[in-house]
Amino acid sequence: MQRIRHFFVWLSRIFHCRGFGIQSPTDYWLVRYVINEHWPYYSYATLGRDDDWLTRKLGLLYFRIANWRQPQVIESDSYREYLHAGCHKASFGDSKELIMLTLDSDYRSRLLSIYNKVNERSVLIVDGIQRDKDFWREIVSDKRTCVTFDLYYLGIVLFDKSRFKQHYIINF
Repeated sequence: MQRIRHFFVWLSRIFHCRGFGIQSPTDYWLVRYVINEHWPYYSYATLGRDDDWLTRKLGLLYFRIANWRQPQVIESDSYREYLHAGCHKASFGDSKELIMLTLDSDYRSRLLSIYNKVNERSVLIVDGIQRDKDFWREIVSDKRTCVTFDLYYLGIVLFDKSRFKQHYIINF
């Protein structure tokens, strides 16, 4: 049943495939070669063999994001295997480089503490944005965020103030 729902989500976002309509070269590159990359990476064969299709799909995206950003410290409670495979030198703890926020207990107050420590190179991944759409809309409209990507299952937030505020819907 979940695969059928995924198909209809994909179909409803068909006009947002592969970076179509994105004018920023940086954002286009991120969508094309990190978010929607289809070529296999060096660790794909060993990662998430026993995971269901959605967990593996999201995990491989987190792997590519960690591989792209190469953070020293990652703040995450889940998908650690994928994140560590993407950046072997990274440790897990309190980070301002790559932060994963899941929408479970007390996520609103946690977001406020995240806003206090981020910088222009920070990447925030909000997992499960469909569970609280109003919360995601607040993040998108917040003046501290610059570029946001809505991938239906998760959102990616960049904080680079030298860029114009932009929100993208991506067919992932």
